[in-house]
Amino acid sequence: MFAMLDAQKAGLFKAKFWLNNIIAGVIVGVVALPLAMAFAIASGAKPEQGIYTAIVAGFFVSVFGGSRVQIAGPTGAFIVVLSAITAKYGIGGLQVATLMAGVILLLLGLAKMGTMIKFIPDPVILGFTSGIGVIIWVGQWQDFFGLPPISGEYFHLKLLHLFESFPQLDLTTTLLASLSLMLVLLGPKLPYCKQLPGPLIALVVVTGIQYFFQFDGIKTIGSAFGGLPQGLPEFQFPVINIALIIELIGPAFTIAMLGAIESLLSAVVADGMAGTRHDSNQELVGQGLANIVAPLFGGFAATGAIARTATNIRNGANSPLAGIIHSLTLILILILLSPLASHIPLAALAAILFVVAWNMSEAKHFIKMLKRAPKADVVILLITFTLTVFADLVIAVNIGVILAILHFLSRMANSVEVTKSTEADLNREFPLLNNATVAKDILVYAVEGPFFFGAAENFDRAMAATDSDPRFLIIRLKWVPFIDITGLQTLEEVIANFKLRGVQVVLSGANERVHNKLLKAGIIDLVGKEHYFTLFENALVAMQNRLFTEKKP
Repeated sequence: MFAMLDAQKAGLFKAKFWLNNIIAGVIVGVVALPLAMAFAIASGAKPEQGIYTAIVAGFFVSVFGGSRVQIAGPTGAFIVVLSAITAKYGIGGLQVATLMAGVILLLLGLAKMGTMIKFIPDPVILGFTSGIGVIIWVGQWQDFFGLPPISGEYFHLKLLHLFESFPQLDLTTTLLASLSLMLVLLGPKLPYCKQLPGPLIALVVVTGIQYFFQFDGIKTIGSAFGGLPQGLPEFQFPVINIALIIELIGPAFTIAMLGAIESLLSAVVADGMAGTRHDSNQELVGQGLANIVAPLFGGFAATGAIARTATNIRNGANSPLAGIIHSLTLILILILLSPLASHIPLAALAAILFVVAWNMSEAKHFIKMLKRAPKADVVILLITFTLTVFADLVIAVNIGVILAILHFLSRMANSVEVTKSTEADLNREFPLLNNATVAKDILVYAVEGPFFFGAAENFDRAMAATDSDPRFLIIRLKWVPFIDITGLQTLEEVIANFKLRGVQVVLSGANERVHNKLLKAGIIDLVGKEHYFTLFENALVAMQNRLFTEKKP
């Protein structure tokens, strides 16, 4: 309970902080209501299941997470993944996958893997989040325009069928959706509405219009789902068997990875806004517990919600109390106001998701990266984005990460230099040598950079390019921070080849880490302990003396 203990130690549970956190929690709970229902419907679940998810996840992440002000619940980033799982395995399969993902997140947190998630490159994250934004936006056209059901397994087929069905749009639905969209965007600018969130304004106004005028052909939560149940869900363990677990390992891992990325990104944003410092491993533990418990009470996958967390902070929250109040607010709304929810038009929720999709796309950031980023990063961004939209999110992230790793390794390998040191270079570096002449039978090469598998070829090529066979070849390892097994094997082969040519290899300047690996791999024994030196100066003087002794009659 890092966040709870941290807040307790900081004195944030004192009575003077209660009011701000209670107000922030109530506001975030109200903001979460339409979003939770919209995300649930878009994910293939019932609207009340989104509320259950927000209640359970909001409570568990606030109590057990690693951020004081994190608000968790269903998010737009999950829609693409969850809707695909629901379509294939049903809501029961989604809940089992969520529970499995929760276990994975819990294990990642306990294994202290939270910091590793931060190494996913920005072009990959921006590529798949922008792609998800496009998919969510297009996926809401049916409810926004009142179109008939759309078929098509792939995005381009669905898009084609949407265009073909546009002549059948329902004008009343479209007008209500357009009004909802304007209220979401401009509602807070209306008189006396500055403190009200746009989604809530749109939901109340458009639901009121539908309630009083009862327009025909308008799909509502009541007509589509039978309304919201008045009360809390019962504990129910999902049906699980070995075959289903094996089949859902892939989807569960996807939920876990996406949840980890989004929750930690949200925690980082919260730190920047609130001046706090989150514990990434504890945050994964909290997210894991939330995703284990949520499906036991009718919910599904949840993660840290950036927009709701930001709203929480802007309204004065500084402790987990706000997140707990957020959950209690949703419980009260569910118990007291659920009968009114049957009149909520799906078009209003679609309009809310339009704005969510736009925010997720990060269009300005996307265009900025296209203009300013290096070509390789632009390629990774576009490939990840394209695969997310037209293929699959999992494939997109995997290929994006692989490409980013390969690009990084290529840059690292190219940064490794193997250079021949001249007499002038050595005399400048070691003035105490008193401009000593380096014998022609001694060659000195310096390796600069990590000696790993990507750089091994550079080293091998440089050694093969030596235009003459000296008596001694001194290889300086002073600027090698680490060496891997491929580097060790390459070095061993080089030493063996030079031995066959009658050249004695001398090693010098390795740091302690590299020294230990050379010793363990038998490289030091291969060159001989008399040809291994901690300091290059000693190696050079010793080999000069050896030459002098060998030439002495």
